[in-house]
Amino acid sequence: MFAELICGLVFYWIIKRFFFDDDSEFDLDSSRFNALTAVAKRLEKLYAGSKVYVGLQIPDPDSASRKNIDLILVTNHEAIVISVKNVSGFVSVDKDGDWVCTDKEHRRTERLPNPVAEIEHLVSIVEGYLEQRGAALPEGYLSYKVICPDPNFCQSVPFPPEVITYGQWTQLKPDQNSSYSGWIKGALFRGKKSQESFSEKLNSVLCTAPACDRLEVKGNKSILGEFLEFKGKQDDLQALRKIKRSKVSHMTFQKTSMFSFVHSEVQVLYALRDYRVEGPSWSSQWKEVVVRSSTEVLFRPQNSTRLCKYKLSTITSISLSV
Repeated sequence: MFAELICGLVFYWIIKRFFFDDDSEFDLDSSRFNALTAVAKRLEKLYAGSKVYVGLQIPDPDSASRKNIDLILVTNHEAIVISVKNVSGFVSVDKDGDWVCTDKEHRRTERLPNPVAEIEHLVSIVEGYLEQRGAALPEGYLSYKVICPDPNFCQSVPFPPEVITYGQWTQLKPDQNSSYSGWIKGALFRGKKSQESFSEKLNSVLCTAPACDRLEVKGNKSILGEFLEFKGKQDDLQALRKIKRSKVSHMTFQKTSMFSFVHSEVQVLYALRDYRVEGPSWSSQWKEVVVRSSTEVLFRPQNSTRLCKYKLSTITSISLSV
């Protein structure tokens, strides 16, 4: 009986190993990425003609590092730096402005450093970066907001006007007369030509600003972070040597065989970067290389010092920033 059990477990492991992908190897928490993209899409619907930049990494000269910027909304009238706090439960604010989040079910408490002070500091970094890139903006043109899109967000105290709670977020309408369209400050004091000039200059700079890479695995799970390198057999690494950030902007991965008991392979299609246009883009010229499915990608998730390895057989695509 015991021997039969062992044989059954071994058989199950073999079938799972060769016919199915192991979800535990890429059990990614993509809820943050989903929240960012959902907020970005809704903002672009609310403000016709606007553009939202997701996951920018703006250089900070003071710390000699890059700061993560969740979103920057650019309209014809102004620009808003946005921090998305996908928090839930009962949320209160202490005397220092820090948020105290209490889980409704388990009563666990999490403390977040003052989000308003954080985003205010990030605005100064963004302003400095834009000025360095030749896009100095008039005072007050760049503002900031903290958005809480989680439906389980419950405020127990009033929040500063810079915070858009879930209730306020659901009430936002594309109507210009909406009380929250007051994000657009000072539009009455600038001419149309001046407004368009600022927005064009902003878009020109932000579309070429450093941003996070995006890794997507099967099941429509995605995370933001930094692609570092490939890991694997020497001959596979030699075949992948032409895939460099400076030359490649996008990669897709597809298994060539599902039933190989020796070793399956992955077809890697990569698009060459097109420098003739501004912003993230790739040419119609695609290259192909085939490597072992056991080849791995070394990836550092956003806001993490931990390095993660993901097998190519579990990855759907990777988009590389400039």
